[in-house]
Amino acid sequence: MPTSLDTILKEIKPLDSSAMAAAQSRQNSLTKPHGSLGRLEDLSIQIAGIKGQLKPKLEHKTIITMVADHGVTAETVSLYPQEVTRQMVLNFLKGGAAINVLAEQIGARVIVVDMGVKGGFQPLPGLLCKMIDFGTQNMTQGPAMTRQQAIDTIEAGIQVVEAELAKRLDIIGTGDMGIGNTTASSAILAALSGRPPKKVTGRGTGIADRQLAHKIKVIEKALSVNKPNPKDPIDVLAKVGGFEIGGLAGVILAGAAYRIPVVIDGFISGAAALIATGLSPQAKDYLITAHLSAEAGHELLLQFLGLKPLLNLNMRLGEGTGAVLGIFLAEAATRTLNQMATFAEASVSEAKPMPGE
Repeated sequence: MPTSLDTILKEIKPLDSSAMAAAQSRQNSLTKPHGSLGRLEDLSIQIAGIKGQLKPKLEHKTIITMVADHGVTAETVSLYPQEVTRQMVLNFLKGGAAINVLAEQIGARVIVVDMGVKGGFQPLPGLLCKMIDFGTQNMTQGPAMTRQQAIDTIEAGIQVVEAELAKRLDIIGTGDMGIGNTTASSAILAALSGRPPKKVTGRGTGIADRQLAHKIKVIEKALSVNKPNPKDPIDVLAKVGGFEIGGLAGVILAGAAYRIPVVIDGFISGAAALIATGLSPQAKDYLITAHLSAEAGHELLLQFLGLKPLLNLNMRLGEGTGAVLGIFLAEAATRTLNQMATFAEASVSEAKPMPGE
């Protein structure tokens, strides 16, 4: 039997405080001034706590890029037509997208998951089918999906992670593709944070001012029509979310349950993190925030979650491209923790307190 959402939520436990204390002690003994590697030190300690190991290794790296269509594209919220979602899946499978290039650079495999692309696909090498439906419904006319479909998306994400565990999995990066998904993500953020749509909605594919104003009105209408319950993340996902967003929420929850660090990409992955941490606040400790997206609502989203990004490169592509860079830094952090010599090992004198200290 596939693992249910309820079961996976029960498996999410606090980080290993003993491993974190041991990692902090080792960091303090390495041949450098205390704290001189900054965020890399903090990151190595967090990963030690996630893995429950003093010297965690991140050899087996996977980017899970989930793809789905959105019915709200009928409201003309994007510069690109809906068929681009399908076309980009084929590009991923051919290795021609930015995520393919960057993942190859760090030695990560890319798992492309069809969560609900309009028209579907014949079986294709490298494409994992977790189809919920041929895209969501138009959320300005009613719920984007049923409550059961929302649960199914999360459980599909859990299943993807569990299948990857058999191939060995040390760290996960989240990625997405789906025309219209910044609209869904903005609606999720507005619903859960209480912030008005105009404060959390950005330009997505690069729309101009007039189309941005229209996009905001579309989100306002969707929230008014559906009235998602901010105390019920599954209701929010069902009313104004997307299949790939729910799937990524499942990836995050499974990562936390199986003690695997999850590096989240940009705004869409952030929306998935909102859903996941709404269901399990403990899951937040297993998240590494790769970067601050140029998408307008991402900074507010991360502030709402209490997460701090590692990078700010003005990226807003999605696909998992930012997550790849975050994984690179995570591996750099663990390598310094594991491989640097201590003062004693290197016969280097340690710092001495200044007079009067």
